[in-house]
Amino acid sequence: QLQLVESGGGLVQPGGSLRLSCALSGFTLRYYGIGWFRQAPGKEREGVSCSSSSRTDGSTVYADSVKGRFTISRDNAKNTVYLQMNSLKPEDTAVYFCAADARPFRPCVLAPTVYDYWGQGTQVTVSS
Repeated sequence: QLQLVESGGGLVQPGGSLRLSCALSGFTLRYYGIGWFRQAPGKEREGVSCSSSSRTDGSTVYADSVKGRFTISRDNAKNTVYLQMNSLKPEDTAVYFCAADARPFRPCVLAPTVYDYWGQGTQVTVSS
């Protein structure tokens, strides 16, 4: 059974950092594109970052709003994807989800409709 489980969310002050983890089971991470998305109350789900599989070009993509502050990485041996979030702002407050694209070997994109499997989400709150 394919499963994604996020962890690492919490409450942090503006300017602080958090690292989110997405642990995958039921499939081999290195073959698949993985995305991080977020959804704030009353807003649509938006793409934050994604990582293409090493079987494509291994590229990473970031939303303009997080470029230079967030870094996505993957540990294929641990079947885990990370999102390092630095210089956090109150507008980063949202539930963060990771998702897997079930069609392997294609570059990742920040479009939620492309992704087939989703985690349950982890809350990130940036507030003083």
